[in-house]
Amino acid sequence: MIKPPTVNKGDCIGLFSPSGPVRDQGKVEAGIHVLHTMGFRTKKQKCLKQHDHEYLAADDQSRLDEFHAMWTDHEVKALMAIRGGYGCMRIVDRVNFNLIRQYPKHIIGFSDITIFLNTINSHADIMTIHGPVVSSLSETDRKSIETLQSILAGNIPRSMSADTLTVLRSGRARGTLRGGNLTTLVHLQGTPWKVPLHNTILLLEDTGEPMYRVDRMLTQLYQTGMLKNVSGILLGTFDSGKGADEDEALQEKTWGRVLELTEDANCPVWGGFPSGHRQVNHAVPLGGEATMDSETKTLFFS
Repeated sequence: MIKPPTVNKGDCIGLFSPSGPVRDQGKVEAGIHVLHTMGFRTKKQKCLKQHDHEYLAADDQSRLDEFHAMWTDHEVKALMAIRGGYGCMRIVDRVNFNLIRQYPKHIIGFSDITIFLNTINSHADIMTIHGPVVSSLSETDRKSIETLQSILAGNIPRSMSADTLTVLRSGRARGTLRGGNLTTLVHLQGTPWKVPLHNTILLLEDTGEPMYRVDRMLTQLYQTGMLKNVSGILLGTFDSGKGADEDEALQEKTWGRVLELTEDANCPVWGGFPSGHRQVNHAVPLGGEATMDSETKTLFFS
């Protein structure tokens, strides 16, 4: 797995829109301000063809062209998605992975960007960063921003832990860290872009999904046989979007269902991993090797 060159203060981060349209320009500007405060310059393509679309930032070809242009721009040292939503799946089959491999760069995002993060891992052999998008950055906690800046600077943390971590099934496991948004990962199954889960430490998170949908998606992963091959599972936040009480109930039910479905695999499962659609969204390197140590509740990176 190729580790992209470091991104240091003064370097330029390209902001791109592979998915949904900007819903809150104020959050985008606030996120850009955070990047500037971190010491980075930013760049946006001016040629993205806006159009009257309910759920896409622009037409497919324009979003694809923007992505390729950002990736081949020598001034741009890393790419950060402006927001998630939906859209990456419509263009992933036309991404030039040979071109991506030719110019290794960091790409940062989560939610719908899960598609690009994992396909760049598996089809271009480049490590990617699961972390905030521009529109979420201003509401992201300080620790998450610090982990992002550290990885960009080439200092992948040797380990990660959090007070929120709960060991649901103990054990020690080693594997390639993959995953992200559950809904997105499930939609990739049965396509050439499905995420390989053999010997994988699988990160899962989601937002705004009721329990029956979370159950249905987890059950689908199980019935494909893919959950039998994972080395371990990290469960980030599963928030209902309806308040704290509902979030807690959804989390507990999700944890229980994952334990049921992985009973035969008997792999370690942790809940409360600091990743997801809330303020806490620590940056983690996807595509790299990691080890779950349940005794110390610590995730080690190789």
